[in-house]
Amino acid sequence: MKIGIFTVIFGDRPLEEALDAIAAAGIQAIELGAGAYPGTRHLDDVGGVDKLIKDEAARKKLKKMVEDRGLVIDSLSVHGNPLHPDRRIADDHHTAFQNAVLLAEKLEIGVVNGFSGCPGDGPRAKNPNWVTCAWPDEYREIVDWQWKKKVIPYWKSQNRFLRAHKVKFAIEAHPGFVVYNPETALKLRKAAGQNIGVNFDPSHFWWQGIDPIAAARNLGEAGAIFHVHAKDTKIDAINSAVNGNLDIKAYSDILHRSWVFRSVGYGHDVSWWKDFVSTLRTVGYDGVLSIEHEDGLMSKAEGIAKAMETLKAAVIAEKAGEMFWAKE
Repeated sequence: MKIGIFTVIFGDRPLEEALDAIAAAGIQAIELGAGAYPGTRHLDDVGGVDKLIKDEAARKKLKKMVEDRGLVIDSLSVHGNPLHPDRRIADDHHTAFQNAVLLAEKLEIGVVNGFSGCPGDGPRAKNPNWVTCAWPDEYREIVDWQWKKKVIPYWKSQNRFLRAHKVKFAIEAHPGFVVYNPETALKLRKAAGQNIGVNFDPSHFWWQGIDPIAAARNLGEAGAIFHVHAKDTKIDAINSAVNGNLDIKAYSDILHRSWVFRSVGYGHDVSWWKDFVSTLRTVGYDGVLSIEHEDGLMSKAEGIAKAMETLKAAVIAEKAGEMFWAKE
């Protein structure tokens, strides 16, 4: 199992400077933004997505920059909303998704990460509508319309596209989109096809009341975990006790929020991460743990250092156990 990082954290630096910093931190793999919400900052430094798809020399240049620093590209990410009711946004994010798949095929990368998207509440909607309750009955009617008319038809078509280009799409189960938990992830996978699975990010599960280790077993047994994000969450016991965890205050309002994202190790200790890594290995995932830094309480350098300390201990512990049993 390798430790990687989502390079959008270094969006303030050119690609080569970002790669130098990543290699110096002891990280082994990178996840590159290829459009939609993550943008294309670092791929633009080597000509942009369109050029990389068409130009083998540009792809070789990118690979050399990465490999010369002892790194590998493990995935591309296009977190967006191709089901957005605003046709301009939907078309832009759809194009970004398909171009990322084409580029992943050319780079011989097997996985593209992103979101499921979320439609509106009907044909005349202007904004997405994420339904979170079963009553009044019209809320369930909205969900039925979304899945039957928008979600399943779109992703069935995209699964065929993915299969044709030998790429898997790892959906990050994220509140605000139709896939936000294991049940909805597996519902879409069953309806749309096996090239669609999960980018497993435990940080979005904790505050929903989901046990990420139980979720990893559930999704892993279904063969649905294609990629993993390493990000932590801290529940504020006082604010949560008063208001619950459905919190729409700005992430920057840390004092008053019921929960916040934290660097790996500051929400849950190393023993939890050891169990998580062991569970992933048990269900057959031996890929990259890609660090995402969205911690409003510490700098990039501090957050990455803590994440590396925690994840290295978790991965090394798992390897040590594996070696012990191999000797037996």
